[in-house]
Amino acid sequence: MRVHFVAAIVVLLAVLFLKVTPTEFALLALSILSVLCAEMFNTAIEAVVDLVSPEYHPLAKIAKDTAAGAVLITACGAGIMGYLILAKYVMPRYAEVLAMFGTVSDMGTVVSVLIVVIVVVIVKSATGTGTPLHGGIPSGHAAVAFSIATAVSLTTRDPLISLLTLLLAIMVSHSRLLMKIHTVREVIIGAAIGSAITLLVLELFKKFG
Repeated sequence: MRVHFVAAIVVLLAVLFLKVTPTEFALLALSILSVLCAEMFNTAIEAVVDLVSPEYHPLAKIAKDTAAGAVLITACGAGIMGYLILAKYVMPRYAEVLAMFGTVSDMGTVVSVLIVVIVVVIVKSATGTGTPLHGGIPSGHAAVAFSIATAVSLTTRDPLISLLTLLLAIMVSHSRLLMKIHTVREVIIGAAIGSAITLLVLELFKKFG
């Protein structure tokens, strides 16, 4: 519910700035409310199942998985609705932001990713945490994922491709949290290092390359 509420707040704030039509606002509001209601039903079903069957039971698992699946389907529907309504407002502005960085070189992209890997290894060695490929500060997977996402965004300058690659980077980072290999702090530091170094290197290549 906390995640859904945060997402709802972000969307509503965006709606205020983008000045959508009343009909579009109503559709977005209904989508948000449907996700929140689905999550509440999911919680209610889980509570009842735990009350009736405290021990593990295959039918209890099916009930919980189905309820969670309903939330996922509702969230996907809300995401599609949000994209269809907000894309025409957000995408052109995002395209303008990407265009501000200009074109980047292929060599700059390769060099930036290599530098990110080297910096990650150096930082892990300096902090004495984890190994080059596992754990520690920062998350190497998050750093490389966001480095690639940043490079792809600036190379293509296509808003949709940029958002999809950023989504993949977020999924890679989230997987490190699910596997309990990294903390949220380590993932955020990794993502910041990957994005910042890539932006810096690509800008240098654009000016001096």
